[in-house]
Parts: sequence; C-alpha cells; structure tokens
Amino acid sequence: MTWNWQKPDWPQYRYDKSLLETQEAIFLHAAGVFVGIVKHLEPTASEKLRIELIANEALQTSLIEGEILDRESVQSSLRRQFGVQTESRLIPPAEQGIAEMMVDLFRHFNQPLTHETLCRWHLCLMKGRSDIHDLGRYRTHESPMQVVSGRVDKPTVHFEAPPSASVPKKMDAFIDWFNRTAPGAATPLPPLTRAAIAHLYFVTIHPFEDGNGRLGRALAEMALAQGLGHPTLLSLADAMKRRQKAYYHVLEATNKDIEITPWLRWFAETAIEAQHLSQIRFEFLLEKTKALDRLRGQLNPRQEKALLRMYQEGPEGFKGGMSAEKYIRIAETSRATATRDLQNLVELGALKRKGTLKTTRYYLPHERQAAEV
Repeated sequence: MTWNWQKPDWPQYRYDKSLLETQEAIFLHAAGVFVGIVKHLEPTASEKLRIELIANEALQTSLIEGEILDRESVQSSLRRQFGVQTESRLIPPAEQGIAEMMVDLFRHFNQPLTHETLCRWHLCLMKGRSDIHDLGRYRTHESPMQVVSGRVDKPTVHFEAPPSASVPKKMDAFIDWFNRTAPGAATPLPPLTRAAIAHLYFVTIHPFEDGNGRLGRALAEMALAQGLGHPTLLSLADAMKRRQKAYYHVLEATNKDIEITPWLRWFAETAIEAQHLSQIRFEFLLEKTKALDRLRGQLNPRQEKALLRMYQEGPEGFKGGMSAEKYIRIAETSRATATRDLQNLVELGALKRKGTLKTTRYYLPHERQAAEV
C-alpha cells in the first residue's frame, strides 16, 4: 500500500479549481449575511450566542472522536474564559481543556500559525490524560502511527502516517504552507480550498499521539476565519458529525492519492451546510432567549429545570418530545404534579401539546420537530 505522503510530489495536491468557484461564492455571501444579523444583537444576547455556538462545536468535535463531554461544564468554562462568569464551579479537565483551546482559537485566529500554538492546543486537549507519552509535543514513538479498525488480532489499516522521526520537518513545511497561503500572504488561497487542504494535510502528517482530528478541524476553522476576517461561529464539527461516515470514507479514499477534488467538494458542501446549521441554531437561541425572558417569574423551579433541559437539545428538539414520565424523572416529582406543571406550561405558551392519553407529548413551540408526535 502506497500512501499519499509516500508519493514523490506530495504535498503538491492536485485539484480542479473551477469546481469550487460556486461554493466559494456561496460561502462568502452567506458568511456576510450571518455577520450582518449578529451585529444587530444586543451585547448580552451576542455573548450568549457566542458561548452556545462555541460550546456546541466543542461538544461535537469531541463526539466525533467518541468523547462525550458535559455541556454545562463546557459552557461554564467558556463563560469564565470570556470573563462573564465569576462562580467557582469545578470544571473537569477535558471540558476545561477544550474550552481553553476554542477560546484561544476565537481570540487569536488572525495570528500566524506556529509550532507553539499547536503544542499549546494539544496540551489543552489532553488535559487530565495520563496515558499520553508525548504531551504538548510531536509524537516520538518508533512504532507506526496507524488508523485501524476491526479485530485486534487482524486489524484493518485505514491509514498509516509518516514515521515520527520525519514529523518535525514535515510540520515545518506544513506551517510554512499554512502561513503563506493566508489572505494577504505570498500565495493566498480561497477560504474553503485552504481550509480543506489544511485539514487533510495536517491529519496526513498526524503529528501528535492523539487529538489530530480535533486539531485538524480547529485548523480548518482557523483558515476559514482568516479568510473571512473574523471568527466564524461556524457549526463545522456539527455538520461533520452528521456526515461522519462520509467524512471518514472520503478521507480514507483521499489518503492514497494527491488528486483531492472529491475531498474539496465534500468539505465545501459540508461547510455550507455548517453555515445553514449555524443559522438555524442562531434563530433557535434567539427564540429561547425571548421565551425565557417572557416567562421570567412565571415558572416554578421544576418547570424551569425541565424547560432548560428541553432547550439543551437544540433546534432538533427533545427526542420523542416531553412526556409525563420524562418530566417526572427530570423534575423529580409526582405524576399529579407533573400533569399540572405541563398543563400550565401549555397555558403559558411555553410548550405545545400533541396526541392524547398515553401518546401525549409536549414540544417547544419553535423547535423543528414540534409538528411530530
């Protein structure tokens, strides 16, 4: 098996530039519209939106790697990083680390990429890990760095990265490429093209012992932000998670060749979908803010807890809708009280009821699945 990095002309990737021109234009236009909308928000609403969108990206990029993080802990850490929370909540290491990396990316997206930046991000991602030998530095182990699946005694090798000894030199070349293809640099590339290549190029080198996928996606977002001239607040990891099988498939198909047009097209489509998801989440968060402001002082603690739990699921809605049984578990109350609370939430316009008797379910009025039973 010959991998792309073993070809003599790697990393001189080949692709059809004309096939991405339409997607590049769509992406830039949609980005401008989104920024225009966000600029009209009040500072408090803008802060909440920023924290919720960044938190969702942190959760989704971790979930792609099979790591499930606590949403409230991530949001709490983000609020602390942005200086809008002073409470001394105990944040687990993983949630604290991903929040630190995301905030660093948000604040310093327009700075040149360095080895120090990548190693600092790696330390953030590996916070609390005791099984990683090379923390905050490129891998040094002699055994091959492979992406495998299947049986332990007969694994399927999906990819094998360059030997550890060659990583420093290859990362020198990668960082040089990343910085000289930035806007205003020697050989600038369009945002989607540059972000897609940055992700592929980085994960091909696979410079760290762990965390390469998350760092690759962070670099893609950095490239997009530099191309737009502002932080993206883009649901890129969210869109990739929804297309996870295709994501892995197209990466695997690309890692054997330096002709990467299919990867670029897939990435461009996914980034445009990510913009759409950001817009949906943005509208949902605005509706959430309006609803909670309107209901302030009218809810008891049980109702507020259940409602916030439903909002936590995002625009797609609380899976299966809220039932009396779910409410009893969430609010830790009796059936009679649950029935009264839910009826009151309907009367207040906080929830919509669908179905009858045992099929009765409750939905947020503006969630995308509100019409489903």
